[in-house]
Amino acid sequence: MPEPAPYDPAKDAVTPAGAGGAMSMAGSDAESLEQSLAQPQPPLPAPSGPVHRKPRSLWSDAWHDLRRNPVFIGSALVIVFLVVISLWPGLIASGNPLSCDLAKAQDGPEPGHPFGFDAQGCDVYTRTVYGARASVTVGLCATAGATLLGSVLGGLAGFYGGWWDGLLSRLADVFFGIPIILGGLVFLSVVTGSSIWPVVGFIVLLGWPQISRIARGAVVSARQHDYVQAARALGAGDGRLLLRHIAPNAVAPVIVVATIALGTYIALEATLSFIGVGLKPPTVSWGIDISNASTLIRNAPHMLLWPAGALSVTVLAFIMLGDAVRDALDPKLR
Repeated sequence: MPEPAPYDPAKDAVTPAGAGGAMSMAGSDAESLEQSLAQPQPPLPAPSGPVHRKPRSLWSDAWHDLRRNPVFIGSALVIVFLVVISLWPGLIASGNPLSCDLAKAQDGPEPGHPFGFDAQGCDVYTRTVYGARASVTVGLCATAGATLLGSVLGGLAGFYGGWWDGLLSRLADVFFGIPIILGGLVFLSVVTGSSIWPVVGFIVLLGWPQISRIARGAVVSARQHDYVQAARALGAGDGRLLLRHIAPNAVAPVIVVATIALGTYIALEATLSFIGVGLKPPTVSWGIDISNASTLIRNAPHMLLWPAGALSVTVLAFIMLGDAVRDALDPKLR
């Protein structure tokens, strides 16, 4: 057999020309790679499966529903308009509600006075605009006071229970048994001033029991949840449990009831002013104007039409707003 040829290393050695060729090939590959990376890449295809989004909270979910509710939008616009004219009535009424001319008493509409004149010759349009200030202020202040007092007392009763809960329940029953009109006649008949605060105080006095019952039931329901028990097991005190864990989850029904009650309180102020124990002149109020026009409805119906219509629209707007908020915050209605 012929012997194999001996291994020659020179045959496998890379010559300088071959090395240069290899280096030039490597350089061209690098340049082509850089050019391909510099070109815009096509967008990645959208995932075909479901996209998992972060779940919304109760408040964000409620706001998402409210923004798409025409009832909420319409009532909110009316309420914003009422608040604006209550703060700055001169934006749409340039006259003085206390400036009267007896020569024009009970006259109908005329240029510059679209609503006519009342029995004293005062401009009905100006008084209707300025009357929103007293009614809205009484409603907002009374609602804030009743909500704060009722939420604190009801929340403490629902959280601690025992004798405090029993005492508050019996006290609330006493206030529930007082007729509103009769209580107003007794409580406000001794007030001689024209300030709004006695009326606000009376409404708060009779309005907090309803809020306290709602707050108590919400707190009793919230304190039984597992997260409250877990926080208590970790050493959280009573104050932290109430403020950080129970109150945020129990405030929704209180807000709903307070929003609806605001319209009721405005109507209650007008009723008390109508019978003569609420707001008193020279305060401008829808209830006072309705009372003054009630005996002249046949001769001058415009005196009653405009303040009564403004009162009705205001009360309806707040009640509709409360209904929309209730539908958005109540999970059972979804």
